[in-house]
Amino acid sequence: MAPRAWPAAPPAALPPARTTAPPTALTAPTVPTPPTPRLALCTAVVALGGLLFGFDTGVISGALLFLREQLGLSSFQQGTVISVLLLGAAAGALGSARPADRFGRKKVLVTVAATFTLGLLLATLATGFWTLLAARAVLGLAVGSASTVAPLYLTEVAPPRLRGRLVTVNQILLTVGILISYLVDFAFAGAANWRAMFAVGLIPSAAMLLGTFAIPETPAWLAQHSRPGTAAPANAGSRSTPGALSALGAPGTRAALLIGVTLAAVQQFGGINSIIYYAPSIMARAGMGAANSIGCSVAIGTVNVLMTIAAVPLIDRAGRRPLLLWSLSGMALSLIALGIALGPAPGRGGDLVALIAMAAYVGSFAIGLGPVFWVLAAELFPPESRARGASACALVNWAANFVVGQTFLPAADLVGERWVFWFFAAVSTAAIVFVLRRVPETKNRPLSDIHRSL
Repeated sequence: MAPRAWPAAPPAALPPARTTAPPTALTAPTVPTPPTPRLALCTAVVALGGLLFGFDTGVISGALLFLREQLGLSSFQQGTVISVLLLGAAAGALGSARPADRFGRKKVLVTVAATFTLGLLLATLATGFWTLLAARAVLGLAVGSASTVAPLYLTEVAPPRLRGRLVTVNQILLTVGILISYLVDFAFAGAANWRAMFAVGLIPSAAMLLGTFAIPETPAWLAQHSRPGTAAPANAGSRSTPGALSALGAPGTRAALLIGVTLAAVQQFGGINSIIYYAPSIMARAGMGAANSIGCSVAIGTVNVLMTIAAVPLIDRAGRRPLLLWSLSGMALSLIALGIALGPAPGRGGDLVALIAMAAYVGSFAIGLGPVFWVLAAELFPPESRARGASACALVNWAANFVVGQTFLPAADLVGERWVFWFFAAVSTAAIVFVLRRVPETKNRPLSDIHRSL
């Protein structure tokens, strides 16, 4: 069966087609912008991948407290259960590009939703270390694929004036997923019911699986694959002859790849997941009690959600570059303050300063670098290499995530937390210079114009 396309508008209502070459007699009619209700449905369904992305990365933090006792996990096995998702995500990000180009964005999203459901079922029914490890690996494949294909799909269905906002909805649901995972862990902690913690994720995964069958394929993919009655809209980017720009080594594509992978690395080596994963440990080292330290993770998760929501109107109004610059500046200053609060002998009120600095850091990240990276990773590449480019950026992001997650505590023990956070501040500062010199503004611009500017 052919992929489902957007419903056609009456011919008289269609605007003239935007082309990058003189029109010919063979030019097909322009693919219409999807109607608002259909666009809302697509955004809601696809953004559930972001929610599951956040939920599956966060839920293990609480579940592990009971898994290690009930399944008899050693310290090494606990670390492996956490890190295998990150390795699976890197593999999923790398492996999702070719299927997305060959079979379409929609079919890959259906597979992603099914993989989320399978992984959560395996985790809920796990009977030992190896079944749990398999479940986490499957979830990692789904998370990595979703991190690539969900922003790609939303970028290609959105009109230029709404593109940043719709892709940011995916990021909002990612932060909501993290917060929900913290709340679910808290709700079932009294009963030590780690199976229920995983099982809650089956609700959004089932909704996404059903919803993906109801959404259409993107106009850009249909146009790129010459489906009858379609042509590349302004939002799709320019088509080229086979092989002309298909490789990531093409000049404009190299520039896009440099920007994407650099921001991917900065997002992690700027320290965000050291805060998300280890917030209670950091607060405990600043002098806060254990119970209050755990509560801080919920507060920080709430800040993450609220500031990502605040980014939605700003990303298409203020623009990508200003948000990146404000974000990186706030991150650097907050990290410097956090390093001071975590000195050799934290003084009175050091825990409060640390909490404020962490909240300011997460807020700065969430309003800029967090969502803007995923928007740019889907915007900068030409259509014939967009999936592979976004996949490469996601792969670097997940690989850097793994490195930071594995080295943060050993590095903090070796040189002290303050020096680690000052290293993150230096990365954020260097990234400001990179943005000023390399990153173009993309708000309200057709994807074809963005690529030509590179």
